[in-house]
Amino acid sequence: MSSNLDFIDEAYRDSIGTVDKDGKRIWAYPKKPSGFYHNKRLIATAIFLLVFFSVPFIKISGAPLLMINIFERRFYIFGQLFLPQDSLVFSIGLITFFVFITLFTVVYGRVWCGWACPQTVFMEMVFRKIEYWIDGDRQQQKKLADSPWTKEKIFKRSLKYAVFALISIIIAHTAMAYLIGPEKVFQLITHSPSENLSGFIGLVAFTIIFFFVFTRLREQVCIAICPYGRLQGVLVGKNTMNVIYDWVRGEPRGRLKKGAVDVDKGDCIDCKLCTHVCPTNIDIRNGIQLECVNCTACIDACDEVMEKIQKPKGLIKFGSVESIETNKPFRISPRAIGYSVVLLILIGVEIFILAGRSQVEATVLRVPGQLYQERPNNRLSNLYNAQILNKSKDTLTIYLKSNSGVLNLVGQEQSVKVPSGQKKEVVFFIELDKTYIKKRKTELEVSLMSGDQEIETVKTTFLGYTNP
Repeated sequence: MSSNLDFIDEAYRDSIGTVDKDGKRIWAYPKKPSGFYHNKRLIATAIFLLVFFSVPFIKISGAPLLMINIFERRFYIFGQLFLPQDSLVFSIGLITFFVFITLFTVVYGRVWCGWACPQTVFMEMVFRKIEYWIDGDRQQQKKLADSPWTKEKIFKRSLKYAVFALISIIIAHTAMAYLIGPEKVFQLITHSPSENLSGFIGLVAFTIIFFFVFTRLREQVCIAICPYGRLQGVLVGKNTMNVIYDWVRGEPRGRLKKGAVDVDKGDCIDCKLCTHVCPTNIDIRNGIQLECVNCTACIDACDEVMEKIQKPKGLIKFGSVESIETNKPFRISPRAIGYSVVLLILIGVEIFILAGRSQVEATVLRVPGQLYQERPNNRLSNLYNAQILNKSKDTLTIYLKSNSGVLNLVGQEQSVKVPSGQKKEVVFFIELDKTYIKKRKTELEVSLMSGDQEIETVKTTFLGYTNP
């Protein structure tokens, strides 16, 4: 940063706001937020919760809208089934996702973290709200934490943790529905745990993890555990939009006496409300910091103070280091434009691959080394081996697309049925009438049908010869 930031005590960069000099944790007791941005976050939270708790139950033509079944390696995205064989689609998709994350962070910083990340939404907009309701605001929480174990403290702690446990159970069951589907989750909770011990252990583990995260770990997930948060320091630059303190306008800071006008002081009156509302215990006036999740609580707190002392809002605002230094509006940098071009190309490639993606992977080949065989009723036959991977959501059957031939399975099966998401290998004979055979190799088509609808057609050849 420029020399305009010489007022900052650089010592803050050597530690984080939730750990003291002895390495002990400093528990965060943020003041209850309110204001313009907080109201917008309430709307964003309502949308997030609606989407999070409804998506596992939404079906498209009988298939889940979204299900990431890593146990059976079956993935449903927008109702389409994806299997491990779709590695190219997944590879391009992951590259596109990481480029998008990079682009988004380069331009907008950690807006995702403060507004849409499940960890922040549940922690700050659900669990923290319950904590305010039961324990009170910042000062009441600190007082309660420091007080002995009275009846009031035992009651409040028991009530709070009981509610936290209930919400953790709900979140755990919903998260499990994303993995195995709501139907299987319902079976888990309506049957004895011994009937599906692994699923029951998974639900219990999820519940314990969520409970521990939201009661003990809390902001430490964003500060020390989340890899995206650690990546921020690499991606954020002088042109990145962040929640930022306008040091040009605010410094030098100092207390404002009633009725006094001090032209030598900036607009910051050092009330420290921006630090009191911060869920990660930082002072935003020190500049952009790793712990900041762009939750905007400090913006609302500062704007409220500016209104009271009759000064313009925006001492803390969304902006970039360069926009503060030059006093110019925020603009997208050339680097961000370059990322955008790459991202658009990758999205185009992914759409092209998805558009050309077949719902079935099938090969039908004559068994090598086998000649044609004479059959009764003036027919010839060839032996075939077929491998069929069904990536559609329907069960498929196999038919010969010819009125002059017959497809006979080897074995006891009367017909080939390939369930959704399954791979099957079958052996069969194709018999053709000799009058249909005009040359040494005759092209045939084998159809894969879902009911009366043809899903895929596979070409093969029939080896045979008859005298003219």
